[in-house]
Amino acid sequence: MLIRKPADIRPSEITSEANYLNRRDFIRAGAIAGGSLLASPAISAVIPDSRFAELTGVGKSRYSTDETPNSFEDISSYNNFYEFGLGKGDPIVQAEDFRPRPWTIEVSGHAEKTGIFDFEDFMKPFDLEERIYRMRCVEAWSMVIPWVGISLAEVIKHFQPTSSAQYVAFETLNDREQMPGVRGRSLDWPYREGLTIAEATNPLPILAVGIYGNVIPNQNGAPIRLVVPWKYGFKGIKSIVKIHFSSTRPKNSWNMAIPNEYGFYANVNPTVNHPRWSQARERRIGANIFASKQETLMFNGYGEHVAHLYKDLDLRRNF
Repeated sequence: MLIRKPADIRPSEITSEANYLNRRDFIRAGAIAGGSLLASPAISAVIPDSRFAELTGVGKSRYSTDETPNSFEDISSYNNFYEFGLGKGDPIVQAEDFRPRPWTIEVSGHAEKTGIFDFEDFMKPFDLEERIYRMRCVEAWSMVIPWVGISLAEVIKHFQPTSSAQYVAFETLNDREQMPGVRGRSLDWPYREGLTIAEATNPLPILAVGIYGNVIPNQNGAPIRLVVPWKYGFKGIKSIVKIHFSSTRPKNSWNMAIPNEYGFYANVNPTVNHPRWSQARERRIGANIFASKQETLMFNGYGEHVAHLYKDLDLRRNF
């Protein structure tokens, strides 16, 4: 059962980013000296039911980039979350009063374990990891984000999909009362996304529940969202309420809305331009406005981990 806690923590009570990083370095040093906590499993994921609360028992991932993360301000104030508005600055304002708990996730389709799970029960079998990932959006901007989450591959394994499960589909909460963007017609709600079962069981994707060691902010997809670092931003479905194992390719919202611009796969591919702009170069959010753009990397630089998934696929036709 979910026990509601007192009033949400205010922004003034949040641990500063600098203090968090110092504490993280201290914990890392202690872990190494004490026999490497990094090599041992973390405790089962327990997510506090209060805004911006610190997450505990977080392990480190070997998949993290060594690039410097963007600031918390960058990550939490420049967002695509159309349920809370069309502008990049809309979600941080419009999602202020969003209530991400209590929360349930429905698991359905071709799997041995299905049902509707309280968020706490859904998270219990898994370990929390911090993964610092390069993230890129279709509009040719990028960030480096220190996500905290659980391995999607482990989630898939836990629910035991059958041989008929060729795809994994996701849906976002569809709440007209809390989400002002849903009252409009910018997309066919609820927001939907999907992956092949091979993509979903690759070791890179995670279901994120935190940023910078704290509970994920509303505007970033609280309480749980998908992170697939080699794909464009619109694969990062937020505030997930449904996971479905399907034998057929699921619909995804942007392909439904503008099929000539957005396909199913959504891989970062600098050799295939968006119809309205080039994908060959990108700008890092937070950089000097006069700074030069950097070259976009195939699969966002994660090719060694994922290129084999598409070896027989024409990525110009299957974009």
